[in-house]
Amino acid sequence: MPDGLDARRNAAMPCRRPPAVLLVGIAYFTTAAFSDRQVMTLFIEQCLNGVQFGLLLFLLAAGLTLVFGIMDLVNLAHGSLYMLGAYFAATFAAWTGSFVFAAVLALAATLVVGMTVEVIVMRRLYGRDHLDHVLGTFGLLLFFDEAVRLIWGPAGITLPLPPWLNTPVQILPGIQYSAYRLTLIGLTLATAAFLNVLVMHTRVGMLIRAGASNREMVGALGVNIKVLFTLVFGLGAALAGLAGLMQAPIFTAQIGMGENILIIAFVITVIGGIGSVRGAFMAAIIVGFVDTLGRAFFPDLLRLMLSKDAASTAAPALSSMLIYLLMAVVLVVRPDGLFPVRK
Repeated sequence: MPDGLDARRNAAMPCRRPPAVLLVGIAYFTTAAFSDRQVMTLFIEQCLNGVQFGLLLFLLAAGLTLVFGIMDLVNLAHGSLYMLGAYFAATFAAWTGSFVFAAVLALAATLVVGMTVEVIVMRRLYGRDHLDHVLGTFGLLLFFDEAVRLIWGPAGITLPLPPWLNTPVQILPGIQYSAYRLTLIGLTLATAAFLNVLVMHTRVGMLIRAGASNREMVGALGVNIKVLFTLVFGLGAALAGLAGLMQAPIFTAQIGMGENILIIAFVITVIGGIGSVRGAFMAAIIVGFVDTLGRAFFPDLLRLMLSKDAASTAAPALSSMLIYLLMAVVLVVRPDGLFPVRK
């Protein structure tokens, strides 16, 4: 009888092994990727796209996490600064005829707008609860959307690339990649290195890190908190504007373009740890890879396990859920994020 009891107990226990069809599907897809040259080329291109997208998200999330971590301010208008960077770059490019000069002017204009918004609006929100922050910055978001509609019109505008950036570059034998996207990767890595030096090895960075840990003590030591907050907010605005002007040649600059990507930036801030630039960098790269590779290959993986119609229906929704599932896993394992700021 014990044998029969054990058999019934084993039959009642849930199977903890992953489904065999899932393992077979992953193994088949991986083998096909490395045996088919076309699939392998697509895989390399999507990996580079994931790096480029992740670094772009880092520019947006770094300013957001600094503002949130130091000023304790929930800024829903951060995506509007991203949008303004794209519109400024397109406008200055039409005026000057130079892409590089337009990018410099757009960066400066976004910096000025950010610092002006901090002085006029954000200072009224310090010390209030997060609900007031959400309501106030949501009003700013609507204001910037309508201002853009009045100035530039409801239709989007494009930012053309110069010929030297609008050509493919051979990165491996038989594999070409956009010169502009490679430039974005290099420029964003340089910006990340600059931020690391600024935050970790300068007096301003020391004040930023101290403000993220204990801003009351920083103020008690004689540091002008208002000036520090203005500089931090301006830096965040400039980073958002840089991300927007970089994205403008890939997608059309249009009203509301910063709202969807702002949600992903908040996810990166939570995953990396609020106030941590290093955490924002690592989380942005991870999210960029997960989102890009998931959207590129997850539908094909589902077709190995489901019918074609079911896979086509479920793939878009499941692919867009991957980064939120990643955030949920990170919060379960490390509630303060991957690299939380030490208190």
